[in-house]
Amino acid sequence: MTIRKPLLVALCVPALAFGVAACGSDDEESSSTATTTEMTDTGTTDAMASEDIVALAQGNEDLSTLVDAVTAADLVETLQGEGPYTVFAPTNEAFSALPPAELERLLKPANKDELANILTYHVVAGDVMASDLSDGQKVETVQGEKLDVTVSDDGTVMIGGATVVTPDVKASNGTVHVIDGVLVPSN
Repeated sequence: MTIRKPLLVALCVPALAFGVAACGSDDEESSSTATTTEMTDTGTTDAMASEDIVALAQGNEDLSTLVDAVTAADLVETLQGEGPYTVFAPTNEAFSALPPAELERLLKPANKDELANILTYHVVAGDVMASDLSDGQKVETVQGEKLDVTVSDDGTVMIGGATVVTPDVKASNGTVHVIDGVLVPSN
């Protein structure tokens, strides 16, 4: 790991934590599990904006696997940092699509660096709203690789092949976009 990786990890953890918190949030068209925080029409709440990314994720049962992963990767403190970070947060259902043995393997302490690499691939430095993303755009993650953005004619945003199911969930240190897939970097 180079010196650049600790910075990426530090930036990614807050974003991932926020993503975990955001995954449980519903909009009117989402079929995900109800959360303990009610969303407004814009997908944000005052309570969410006062909590950091990790706290939001911890309060959302649909992001519990992400919270477990952020904890196992030792990224909690980073994602509680000042930011701002944008986290593309996979739901529990997204994680359940991985082979069970793979998720179990990644959560083991011996694989902390590999897990952190995957999680930081879900984090972008800065506060990026869904409306800031355009079709064909590439956004650089704190992990160092870029994610492809696709925006359909109906406005649906996809990042790295995963659909944003709940966009623009605000935290005190960034924005979380809940996604329906786990993004896996090439390295």
